[in-house]
Amino acid sequence: MTRLNPCELEIDLFCNGIKIHESCNLESDARLFARTRAGLGSGLELMIPGDLKDIWMNVPVEEDFVQNTPYFLKKTSTGYIVWDSRENINYPVMIPPTPDWYNQKTYRGNPMSMVGVLQGTYLGIYIANSCMFWHPKVAMNCKFCTTGLNVGVNEIVNKDVEEVVEVCRTAKERSGVTFVHFNSGWQGGKGVEIVAPYIKAIREKVGLFTGVQLVPEPKETLWKYDWLIDLGANHFSFCYEFHNPQYFRDLLPGKEKYLSREAFFNAMEYTSRKLGKGKVSGEIIAGVEPLEDTLQAIDYITSVGAFPTVCIFRPVIGSDMEHYPTPSFEDMRKVYTHLYHSMRKNGLPMGIVPNIEVSLVVNPDDTRFLAPRTLSWHLYEWKLKIMKLAARPIISSVLRPSKAKTDLDSMEQYRPKE
Repeated sequence: MTRLNPCELEIDLFCNGIKIHESCNLESDARLFARTRAGLGSGLELMIPGDLKDIWMNVPVEEDFVQNTPYFLKKTSTGYIVWDSRENINYPVMIPPTPDWYNQKTYRGNPMSMVGVLQGTYLGIYIANSCMFWHPKVAMNCKFCTTGLNVGVNEIVNKDVEEVVEVCRTAKERSGVTFVHFNSGWQGGKGVEIVAPYIKAIREKVGLFTGVQLVPEPKETLWKYDWLIDLGANHFSFCYEFHNPQYFRDLLPGKEKYLSREAFFNAMEYTSRKLGKGKVSGEIIAGVEPLEDTLQAIDYITSVGAFPTVCIFRPVIGSDMEHYPTPSFEDMRKVYTHLYHSMRKNGLPMGIVPNIEVSLVVNPDDTRFLAPRTLSWHLYEWKLKIMKLAARPIISSVLRPSKAKTDLDSMEQYRPKE
């Protein structure tokens, strides 16, 4: 077995998880296991050093499949290592500590970690009530998700706008956060209206890149996204999970009944045209549907100017798919190699905004490790560096608080005239 590069190690750890050796002292050294939102942040946050970048990831620890992992986390006199027991190979890693502000109380007396948590280097905040797909007499929740078990237990249900502002400002000042991501499940068609006050407040009082992940608006109300953009939204992500229609129908019953796969496509294409290349993401899960469907999904997403956020399937404890098998390393390496080439083919930027590392997935710019370092690879690296330099003035502008272009009571003004 040859030594894995940082992205290959990341992929294999997502597929296999890691066991914690008795030498470790995670209670004092590591971040808490954050079982919030869909549950994907329920593992160990760690960083894998690399010559191109350091890779952040959240490694499965508690799920059943981890019992068969060849990987062990150990603490040595010089720091933490990941030990691969198959070939006795060690990989140095870094364990990020719990941010010092997690237990700081908001003005309402709540621990800040009950409002938002770091998942990698970005701040994730779930807004509003738990996804309504969990609440009919016959639950219609997505089969891989545990949002209905976490919201209101491991995080506050309804988050006060000023409290969110306080946490965002603290995360920016103390952890260097540049991106906050708001998401929620299905809110009965009111998601845009619910998230709007948070977006405007962050734009005007904090200054961060602000992402929104909601179920898509119907085709006739896509104009609502124009309103959110003018309030300060910089990014939209649409989680349609499975490109294969049968898997979408069987594993996402609520989305199938109340939304449709096409609704996600319409919203992704609309917002990508509005914001430009690389500012919208299509989120999918790899390792459940046939491999060719996942590759088709990547090509479709990049073809409309969005970037693929590809999550390696994780059988989260408490989900309906808790005992579903994890995918193979070989298949997932094919997926992410394909992602790299599809991003390049469609001229999509990678890693332009600083300090946005999402630990729940293999980030698009992580996949640069998977491609051979040919002349064309080096030319693309130079192109990315030039794009980063060109983007600096825009980035600086976004990271300064500024007046939103519109008001909270102006949504109807964006409705197209009959």
